[in-house]
Amino acid sequence: MIKRRKELGLTQKDIAKKIGRSRSTYTSYELGIITPSLEVSLILKKILRTEDDDIFLNEIIINNN
Repeated sequence: MIKRRKELGLTQKDIAKKIGRSRSTYTSYELGIITPSLEVSLILKKILRTEDDDIFLNEIIINNN
């Protein structure tokens, strides 16, 4: 998610505002600390312009190693 967000020139604050969450909550999604709900996941996929469900899984794997 981090890489894709940066490719699109978006900040954490930008995305947090679009999904109606705090920046710290969005940061937790990026870091794999918490998993977004299905509803938020669908919104994030739209914002990040991806159909890849693994975009969330990749962050969790990276942070659990």
